[in-house]
Amino acid sequence: MNSEVTFASLALAEPLLRAIGEAGYTHPTPIQAQAIPLVMQGGDLMAAAQTGTGKTAGFTLPILHHLVTKPKGATPGKPRCLILTPTRELAAQVEESVQTYGKYVDVTSMVMFGGVGMNPQIAGLRKPLDILVATPGRLLDHIGQKTLSLSDVEILVLDEADRMLDMGFIRDIKKVLALLPKQRQNLLFSATFSDEIKALADGLMNKPGYVEVARRNTASELVEQSVFLIGQKQKRHLLAHLIKKHQWFQVLVFTRTKHGANRLAEQLDKDGIPALAIHGNKSQNARTRALSEFKSGDLQVLVATDIAARGLDIDQLPQVVNFELPNVPEDYVHRIGRTGRAGSSGAAISLVDDEEMKHLVAIERLMRRKIDRVNDPDFVPVALPVGGETHARPAHPAPAHTRGGRGSGGGRGGNASPQQHPARGQQPGPRHGKPAAVTAQAPKRHAAPAKPAAAGGQPADGAPARSGRPARPQGEGRRPGAAAPRGDGGRRGQGEGSRNAPRSPAAQHTPATRPAQPVEESGARRALKAVAALLGGKRDKN
Repeated sequence: MNSEVTFASLALAEPLLRAIGEAGYTHPTPIQAQAIPLVMQGGDLMAAAQTGTGKTAGFTLPILHHLVTKPKGATPGKPRCLILTPTRELAAQVEESVQTYGKYVDVTSMVMFGGVGMNPQIAGLRKPLDILVATPGRLLDHIGQKTLSLSDVEILVLDEADRMLDMGFIRDIKKVLALLPKQRQNLLFSATFSDEIKALADGLMNKPGYVEVARRNTASELVEQSVFLIGQKQKRHLLAHLIKKHQWFQVLVFTRTKHGANRLAEQLDKDGIPALAIHGNKSQNARTRALSEFKSGDLQVLVATDIAARGLDIDQLPQVVNFELPNVPEDYVHRIGRTGRAGSSGAAISLVDDEEMKHLVAIERLMRRKIDRVNDPDFVPVALPVGGETHARPAHPAPAHTRGGRGSGGGRGGNASPQQHPARGQQPGPRHGKPAAVTAQAPKRHAAPAKPAAAGGQPADGAPARSGRPARPQGEGRRPGAAAPRGDGGRRGQGEGSRNAPRSPAAQHTPATRPAQPVEESGARRALKAVAALLGGKRDKN
């Protein structure tokens, strides 16, 4: 049906048709064919369309047509059209669309978002302005500084309205709505018509037109979808294998978290696959550079979170990989909508471990179809160290003195064999292994034998011992009935390593607290005994 409709038949202004032709388009997409005439009539509109269907041109073209056919003198800091988007990337993409289709018309536009300085934006607002594309937060910043007025807005566009609600922008949106003129045209574009979107529209729209070009929450049929069932620790190895084997380029990879995106990009880079991460914590310059390199083909892999990827519009993107499935099934639809755009085919691959099966079931239920399970016979799982460790432990570490009440290997994440500590006042049982060597020093109050290293040669708490001090044991060297050392490591007990040396060697372990295993005498104690023997010999001679 859409093949019979052309942009020329939509009665758009001639300068717009010229720009559209230069961009290589002659026939509108379904959302464009239905939305453009309704917007040109001046009424409110609710349009539901998946990403990649051309919905951006569905509102930028009729807005440009309105500004061209009903010209007014543009006023600095007072736009005639306001387009709100949830993310910086989407805002930049919308502004790019305005520039592309408006190259032959006398219309001014600018984009503003957070993460960059306000001064250049303030300078832009001092010039005549027709179209303003903005994110809600930065828009309110400028309104608060009185560098911007919304009193002349004739057309309001809420793009990706569902995502704006998901990101918690509802309060900001309501603040903006309160500042707009009552008489205006409202255009709401969303991937889905959820109950929240309908509630927002009820307080915003006035007898809106309604356009929905695809069945709700239906993924593009042009995207070939498949699932690899694989353990979490093998995922990055399989991903690197697939990229190298099939010589994939321009691969968009989705992770669930910002930290996961950073880590995966670094790992792929170490594997010889150029990759960068893009997410909300990245500076705007870093995000812009990564996007530019990816679009131009200079960057092989772009690792992104769901929010950061909103608004990415890359021609004929061949591959989308779900390194981790999203928690929200609808986000899967948005992800794979990055490929298979504008009639092109694409592939979406998901790497799924056992813990993600519940998310996969929810996605398949939403789409009402089962995604094919596949495997690669050429992929050989990488051998992982026992316990997932990625580094070898030293064979003979230096003895360590422990803090607080943690035993060797009994602390968080310890890999040594757990050891039972004696109760207060009890005599500790024999321990395996040789006691740590004791350096020569003055006898200490409540001196205790050094504790052996944990099994596997790992120090008790992984920290090297202080120079000139022996390892301090755990649970020894305390008076019977005395309180145990504090577990926070904030204060040292008076075991081995205390600075308070007694003035006589009389302070030693009582039989009740002396360990069963004999301990080598310190050099200092032997020296004291030798001095005592020498003094006794002199006394005998006298």
